[in-house]
Amino acid sequence: MQIKDIRANPLADGTIMFQIIVQKVGFNTVQELLSKIGTNYGEWELDISKVRKKRTLDANAALWKMLTMMAEKLNTTKDELYLEVLDRYGVFTHIVVKPNMVDRIKNEWKTIRVLGEVNINGKSGIQLQCFFGSSTYDSKEFSILLDGVIEEGKLIGVDFISRKDRERMLNEWGK
Repeated sequence: MQIKDIRANPLADGTIMFQIIVQKVGFNTVQELLSKIGTNYGEWELDISKVRKKRTLDANAALWKMLTMMAEKLNTTKDELYLEVLDRYGVFTHIVVKPNMVDRIKNEWKTIRVLGEVNINGKSGIQLQCFFGSSTYDSKEFSILLDGVIEEGKLIGVDFISRKDRERMLNEWGK
């Protein structure tokens, strides 16, 4: 099925109805689609988001290879080093949770740091720094992380990725 046209029709209640026109398809294709949805009745929901390039497997593999080599030199683990570089170059948010929810949040987020107890409006909570995994990064965010790891690696004698390889990997993002 290929989209031929999309039309936006404003409605009286202020909402917009989108009409999606597709190339003519066989009955079996539509029937298959409807069976996957479950029914052709009721409301449907369509999520639209901006397309972002994802990093290549080469870039991901290079990041983890660098972290492994650096961790060996620094007598630490690649996962501990990953948290450190996420703290310096990564994307994170802070949240405050009920004290009895800390372990549950730790199970939901791959990488978090407990910052300590806080008091908000007389209620006790625990502040957490929650790091988004690099697999969720867009190309700009991943580029910042990768560049930070490359530079720190050079400082300790780990020079795994050349500028040329870095550029190639980032240019292949999403291809």
